[in-house]
Amino acid sequence: MQFPFIERMRNWRDRMMSTAGFQRWAADFPLTRRVAGRRARELFDITAGFVYSQILYACVELDLFDKLAGGPLTAAELAGPMGMSEVRAERLLRAAVAIELLERRGPDRFGLGRHGIAMPGNPGIAAMVKHHRMLYRDLADPLALFRGEVEQTELGRYWSYAGSLDPAADGEDRVAEYSTLMTASTGFVAEDTLDAYSLRDHKCLMDVGGGEGRFLVQAGERWPHLDLMLFDLPAVAERATRNFEQAGLAARARAVGGNIKADALPKGADIISLVRVILDHNDDGAMMILRAVRAALPEEGTLLVTEPMSETPGAESVGDAYFGLYLLAMGSGRTRPPRELKAMLREAGFNQVRLVRTRRPLQTRLLIAKAA
Repeated sequence: MQFPFIERMRNWRDRMMSTAGFQRWAADFPLTRRVAGRRARELFDITAGFVYSQILYACVELDLFDKLAGGPLTAAELAGPMGMSEVRAERLLRAAVAIELLERRGPDRFGLGRHGIAMPGNPGIAAMVKHHRMLYRDLADPLALFRGEVEQTELGRYWSYAGSLDPAADGEDRVAEYSTLMTASTGFVAEDTLDAYSLRDHKCLMDVGGGEGRFLVQAGERWPHLDLMLFDLPAVAERATRNFEQAGLAARARAVGGNIKADALPKGADIISLVRVILDHNDDGAMMILRAVRAALPEEGTLLVTEPMSETPGAESVGDAYFGLYLLAMGSGRTRPPRELKAMLREAGFNQVRLVRTRRPLQTRLLIAKAA
């Protein structure tokens, strides 16, 4: 519903507040000074965001967070292992303090800051930070990316299955690199999903697009009664089989190789999970996957869709800014708000679709659906 008066007020506000004169007045006036200062800082942080991310990248490459997890150190103590002079080490450490990756401990020592303290226990974050080198190169000319003028991106080559006409043809060497990254970054997603939804009443869980089996391993360890199945590209499924054996799950876990866009999914599971799968695909591919899942489930079977979603309250920048551009550079997929995913699920033959609360919705939101 349109409200012409409100729209006119917003237009007037935009014209007034965008002038240099108003901004000078707001910065000086006591009642608006704090708000004006905060907004100026927020805009500068957006402008300087790439610099901040490079500071984080340098710290990750140098294993700085792991080094400081054992206790604070001085620039002199860190300079040698970091391969730089004490003066340059001090500059990096001070930069990391400024964005709260590190914090000062006394006059000359540095320890983990409120952002950096999360890094040692989450290796998936470090893996993604290192991986971002490709994303940064793909974003060197963002307008060319938005206009579709880039013929081949580095992320498109890396995630080769996304745009491949025959992704099942990828061999061990091709899938090894991206499968390892997916495994490293799946741990906390699996943990949050399994905490949000109990598998106590289910008999067999199949993870479609399950990579090396990280989600299933965590599910199997939590629920010893559960049989486990995985479906992914043949070379990926082989890696999952080895992981099941190493985890002691070979007796109740099996991996099936195939191409979800060409092969029927195996039956036998009463619950199927799609962990960060739908967002990787454009609408036609996503619907093909959802219909294949519905065909593999029995009546009243359950589907879990867990992934970052668009329009997440308080985390809109994650879904629409970060993942929006990441998937654009990858050449396939997009994040969707829950309402769009619910409509797609109903179109694919599911009902009783509901959004379940998760611990960290900026990275993991969860939809539960029943096969109609």
